[in-house]
This record gives sequence, C-alpha cells and structure tokens, in this order.
Amino acid sequence: MTKKTDFFYTQEKDIHFIRPIEIIKEHPEVRGLIGRNPYTIFAIIGLISLHGFLAYFTSQHAWWLVFLVAYFVGAFLVHALFVMVHECSHNLLFQKKQANMLAGILANTVMFFPSSVSFQRYHLKHHAHQGIPEYDGDLPSEWEAKLFNSSFFGKAMWLLIYPIVQTLRIPRLRDIKPFDKWVALNLIIVIGVDVAAWYFFGAKAFVYLFSSMFFSVGLHPLGARWVQEHYLTSDNVQETHSYYGPLNIVAFNVGYHNEHHDFPSIPWNNLPKVREAGAKWYNKIAYHNSWTLLWLRFLFDKEISIYSRMLRKRHDKRVKQ
Repeated sequence: MTKKTDFFYTQEKDIHFIRPIEIIKEHPEVRGLIGRNPYTIFAIIGLISLHGFLAYFTSQHAWWLVFLVAYFVGAFLVHALFVMVHECSHNLLFQKKQANMLAGILANTVMFFPSSVSFQRYHLKHHAHQGIPEYDGDLPSEWEAKLFNSSFFGKAMWLLIYPIVQTLRIPRLRDIKPFDKWVALNLIIVIGVDVAAWYFFGAKAFVYLFSSMFFSVGLHPLGARWVQEHYLTSDNVQETHSYYGPLNIVAFNVGYHNEHHDFPSIPWNNLPKVREAGAKWYNKIAYHNSWTLLWLRFLFDKEISIYSRMLRKRHDKRVKQ
C-alpha cells in the first residue's frame, strides 16, 4: 500500500463557529448551561489523593504489580486529571484566571510531567485556530506524520511516546510565551512532587507515577481519545468526533468533543445536556462508542495514518477540495 504523503486541506470555515449559533437559535436555553463548576475542585482533590495512595501502595509490592496498577488504574486517574487540567484551562472552575491556573497546577502535581500552564496556552490557540499548523499544537508536525505514518509499528511507537512528541511540536507554534513565572512555578511544584515520591516512597512509587502518565496518553485504549477527537476516521471528511461510550463516566465527559468545541464555556457536567439540546445536529454526524475498538482500528487500519488530519492554512501547498 502507498504511504500517505500529505494531510487533508480545506477552505471551509470551522464548523464550531457556525453550529453553536444555529443550536442557540433553536434552543436558547443552552445559554443557561454556560458557567463554572467550582465543585470540580473536590474531584481534583479526590483523584490526587487516590493516585498518591496508590503510589505508596505499589511501592510496598512487587514490580509487576507497579506496572499492572499503573496500566489498569493509574492511567485512568491521570487521564481524569488531564481532563481537570483541561477544565482549568478554560477557566471553568473559578471566576479568577489565577485561581483556575492554581487549580490546574494542583491537578498536575501527581501527573509526573509539568504541563498544566503550558497546556492552557496551547489549547486555547487550538480552539481559536483549529487546523492552522502555526497555532494549533494539537496538529501533528510534518516530520511526525512522515516518520510514523500508517504502519502498525509506527503508530504504536507514536502512541507510546506521545507526550514527548507533543513537546516537540512547540518550536513551530507562534505567539505563545514558552516560559514565565507561572511555567516556572508549575515546573518546580511537579518536579518537587516527583522527587518527594522517590525520596519518601522509593523508586517503585516514582516509576508508578511515570508509567501511569505514559499509559494515560499513549499505548493504552485511553490513547484512542487523541485519535477520536480530530483524526479523520469516518467516511465523510469530519474533523471533530465525539465519543459517547461508558468511559465518559471516569473521564468526566471529555468524549463530548463536538459539544465542547461548540460551547467551550460549558463545564464538563453540562456537556450531555448540550448533546440532548443539539440532538438534531449531533445525531446526524459520525461519532464513536468505543475507545478500545477505535484504538485497535487506528493501530491496524493502514487507511488511517498520522496524516489523517484536516489543515486550514498552508502557504506552500495547494488547497485540496
């Protein structure tokens, strides 16, 4: 089979600037779902506490149990904390931006890799400039798509090292301040927690935190979330897909991705209500019901590659219809 050598391109306006206007026109009650959920902070505290306890628990047992617990429990906890960081990045907990940033750093403490403050900056650009490589850090880079492409081994490696790959996208992004006092604070606190885990609980606790983070975004069914959100996996060229499966219960409704992009100022607990109100629009577009099946399809289906993304702007390429 011929390897993919280019992304997909469009001149169409981002649907997420169009559809919410149509939905609110017919369902003005959706405006009432916009707001903040300060109770999310208790979910953050609970997740941190459980993850910290498991770091201690695994430190007292065999190495095989460290990786087993990290894969089947820790990964889900860290993934949920990623969702909490995501909520904080949209200022969906508290009124003041600084309070949300601190809450995001708190959620980030046991996630091993300091990322909360930087994620906020890159993620908000992703919403404002979806599909534009110079601003959308969610898009794979050209070298990334070329290197990993569509083979099982390539895509498995891409998922395995996904956190590293995301970091390597930063140099191509414009208009983002990569380092300041907030980034420094985030870095000091998270690395401090990593060091403390090793010092007080030992290497097994440190490895548990590290493994949970990599499993949560990598070679794990949860890794399908990164494919589900914006990879072109349906017959029609649809650049955003939602997931309506049962794992939304432990992922704080992060699967409702079309709904989130349409209404980024609505907190996680109200996203199912957005889908209910907008059923006329959301039920007629493609969506996923299983992250596990999508994960396996992504790995084995050579028709899906790292190039399977929609771009809106590329000065040195001809736009393809």
